[in-house]
Amino acid sequence: MASNQPEAPTPAPGPDAPSTPHAESRTERLVRHGHRARLYTGAVVFVALVAVLIVLSSKNTSSVKLDWVVGSTRASLVWIILAAAVIGWLLGITTAVVFRHRTRRP
Repeated sequence: MASNQPEAPTPAPGPDAPSTPHAESRTERLVRHGHRARLYTGAVVFVALVAVLIVLSSKNTSSVKLDWVVGSTRASLVWIILAAAVIGWLLGITTAVVFRHRTRRP
């Protein structure tokens, strides 16, 4: 015969209770490993670029003549290359900001 007494509710796991382990699916594992591979690739590319920059700066220390519209100056080739790179980088950022501003929705 069945009893009319209600069953005692099982307590809900609290914040300190261990949760059930989640088995990582194949897709999740591939995503995690893909992210790791991209990080390593980025690190290798960064180190290669730094090495190229060091070699470039060590080989181009000679002074060269710069002809301007109103005169001329002499400067180290390394500083000329660095200044051109920074100016190009800043112009690229400025261009991207202007294009984004002009093409966004009203």
